[in-house]
Amino acid sequence: MLGTTGDASLRSKQSNGESDRREELPMPTTRPDATTRWRCGGCGNLTRFDVTRQTKSTEFWHFDLAGQSTVETAETLSESVLEVRCRWCGRDDAVQVVARPDGSP
Repeated sequence: MLGTTGDASLRSKQSNGESDRREELPMPTTRPDATTRWRCGGCGNLTRFDVTRQTKSTEFWHFDLAGQSTVETAETLSESVLEVRCRWCGRDDAVQVVARPDGSP
């Protein structure tokens, strides 16, 4: 995966009474900015990716007298991209952050 930093995250899990097994979780990845984009090194895809994100936000919910809610304001406090998977070939280990051809959006 791309843009990983730090030690791998691990999760403990029980399986049929066996002792804990540890499996590696996806690491946060780098988001493209105004001068970069994602590219799948496996198939060359530049446009279609499945992105798993973790978001922490604060929202103001307004409930009418009938109990229907509407989110009137929302503020994103933090966001991280956990995994980027190529929509065409399904690989998550080949997605790279590359420069845009002219370096602009």
